[in-house]
Amino acid sequence: MTDLSVLRAKYALSPAALTPSLNRRQINQALKDEEAVNATFIGQERAREALSFGLGVRNRGYNLYVMGEPATGRFSLVKDYIERQVASLPSPEDWVYLNNFDEEREPFVLRMAPGEGKDLVKDINGLIDDLLDTFPAAFDNPGYQRQKSAISREFERRYDEAIDAVERYAQAHDVALYDESNAITFAPIVNGKPVTDEEFAVLDDDKRQYFYDLIAELENRLSESLLGLPVWKRESSERIRQLNKKTAEQGIRPLLKVLEHKYAGHLGVLKTLRRMRSHLVDTIVSLLAEESKEDKPDELDRRLYLEELYLPNVLVGHQLQDGAPVVYEPNPTYQNLFGKIEYTNLHGSVYTNYRMIRAGALHRANGGYLLLDVDQVIEQPFVWDALKLAIKSGSLKMDLPQQDVGMVNAITLNPQPVDLDVKVILLGSRDLYYTLQDYDDEFDELFRVLVDFDYEIPVTRQSTFDFTGKVRHHLSECGLSGISSKAMQRLVEYSLRMAEHQQKFSAHFAEVIELINEARYFAAQQQSTHLELEHIEIALSAKKRRTGRVSHALLNDIKEGHVLIATEGKSVGTVNGLTVLEVGGTAFGTPARITSTVYAGANGVVDIEREVELGQPIHSKGVMLLTGYLGNKYAQHFPLTLSANIALEQSYGHIDGDSASLAELIALISALTEIPATQSLAVTGSINQYGEVQAVGGVNEKIEGFFDLCQHRGLTGNQGVIIPKSNAINLVLDKAVIDAVKKELFHIYTAETVDDAISLLMEKEAGNMTSRGRYPKNSVNYHAVNRLYNIALIVNGGDDE
Repeated sequence: MTDLSVLRAKYALSPAALTPSLNRRQINQALKDEEAVNATFIGQERAREALSFGLGVRNRGYNLYVMGEPATGRFSLVKDYIERQVASLPSPEDWVYLNNFDEEREPFVLRMAPGEGKDLVKDINGLIDDLLDTFPAAFDNPGYQRQKSAISREFERRYDEAIDAVERYAQAHDVALYDESNAITFAPIVNGKPVTDEEFAVLDDDKRQYFYDLIAELENRLSESLLGLPVWKRESSERIRQLNKKTAEQGIRPLLKVLEHKYAGHLGVLKTLRRMRSHLVDTIVSLLAEESKEDKPDELDRRLYLEELYLPNVLVGHQLQDGAPVVYEPNPTYQNLFGKIEYTNLHGSVYTNYRMIRAGALHRANGGYLLLDVDQVIEQPFVWDALKLAIKSGSLKMDLPQQDVGMVNAITLNPQPVDLDVKVILLGSRDLYYTLQDYDDEFDELFRVLVDFDYEIPVTRQSTFDFTGKVRHHLSECGLSGISSKAMQRLVEYSLRMAEHQQKFSAHFAEVIELINEARYFAAQQQSTHLELEHIEIALSAKKRRTGRVSHALLNDIKEGHVLIATEGKSVGTVNGLTVLEVGGTAFGTPARITSTVYAGANGVVDIEREVELGQPIHSKGVMLLTGYLGNKYAQHFPLTLSANIALEQSYGHIDGDSASLAELIALISALTEIPATQSLAVTGSINQYGEVQAVGGVNEKIEGFFDLCQHRGLTGNQGVIIPKSNAINLVLDKAVIDAVKKELFHIYTAETVDDAISLLMEKEAGNMTSRGRYPKNSVNYHAVNRLYNIALIVNGGDDE
């Protein structure tokens, strides 16, 4: 039997191997270099190259899908990088909607150079001011009034001539004609004067009949004379309208000439001004010429009316110095993305016009870049298909779904579509990317560039430089004056711990930012604007306490004996396994007692967790591998026949993962050989059928969970944990654990094979097979083969002699 201390020394890790070796010189250099603050990416070379390629290719279909998990800084990194890349690109055109005077439901769209849209609005506003200054003053001009009076007099003259002819005929036949309030009446003349009704009544019948007939004839003559009156009135009104139009045209022409000269090089504006001219004349005539002074609207009402008809609606406006737009739409509903048409209530009716068209995120990003969360996009009705159609066609049509408008019979607009030239960047998970590839044939055609963000970033000189720079940038945004070298080293170590790797940063930089924010709170309590190591440690301790209720309760259960975990002594068929529990956003390790029983039978290895449906598939797979290992290792020359039960004691929830398979195998071999396993060691690791120990996750939390229990009970110098050798690079342990290892009060051992773990836990050589195919006598493997052979003989009815 090999000396125990020599055996353990063979597998023990030194304190230096329990934590990463930081390059303090590089960190200190990055703390002093001013260029570091401008860092955009931390590592992510693959993503950087893909992003640069995707932004550079202008062909249709080369949109981007940024793949990665939330909180890895995807959005902020991509947005910052794009903004820096596109700062030198030109500003896109302005898009302006104009009234279509022929069909108001189909407004025209006008493309203009950056800034020209606002200039056009300013110029049309000036035109409206000039119109209000010019009219109705132009209609009060004496020349206009003389012409209008002449037309009116011509009508009056023709009317008077018709009346005069009838009046002369009446007087010749002793009848008087009266014209009062545009009503013409006749009265008989007797003895040189008109008679009253009473006087007329006493005339003889012949005389009365004479006058009756005469007046009837006169009324007929009057009707015939005035038969052309409506025609004369129409002719007079038409001449006045022509006069009004001519007067309006004379006033409008010089005002429009100024604008036509200014926009001589812009064909679209010239067409608009020409279309506006005739409509403007009619508007001026109807609004400012036809009304009587008492009924004329006030100037404010006239201005609003003219603005509603002629003022351009700048859908999207830019300035020359703006550069290409970078737009992020966090809530990509149909209207937020494709724009909307607003409505108002006018006299109880729903009303809209071209000036109530509002831009969406695609309009604002046109000529630039649009960032969208793809999971939000596909959840919105109609949005995904409409987005693909817009990208494919290169045209942005404001065609709102009826359900989205919320009105069944509302009259809406059909604006001219806008030419679309936008690079769409979708941010989403890996699962969603592969799902879209499988179920949407157009996805690969439209999103050809994949920007894949890594979970972890190798520690290099550049990534250390960038990490430090991003921290310094956030410190300046928080109002902190700086950070000490030791505090920065602690942040680097924290990122390595999140990545569970001594040579890789975690891509979840948001968690580093969170730690800085929390440390800043404690620094402020000490009235310090400089972040020190003390502030980081206090923040970590406070977070551990805030989120540690469940872990503290579990540890208390073990301390009080409610959960049976031994940290001293030896026991057959019992091994301390190590597990990790994730509750909310925290993970912590806790030991778990694994037991096994073996007896003669042919049931095989029974996983109790699986039988009661608490074991998840990966855990069950790990247990089933045990049978493969036993058969390959021990039963090459006889059938593997046994009955064994394996259980995680006092576990009442679902269990997943195969990290307990090594501990379960040791418990099974201990029960099989009846050789006790030490309880002062806990073990984690998965195995394959050939007995190789494989890496597991959460190794730091597992070690610290068992250490906390041992520390509470008192460190004896014999306690420790066994981890897979391949997990050594994942160790980023707390200072308390490292100090205990330095003082040889606690130990970390690595195992490369099952035999290594057997030797450590059973404190006995596992035994290597000799050239004759036998294991050394009295070794653990020797006892295992013998016991399995005897069980096979018993079960199969043979003789064990």
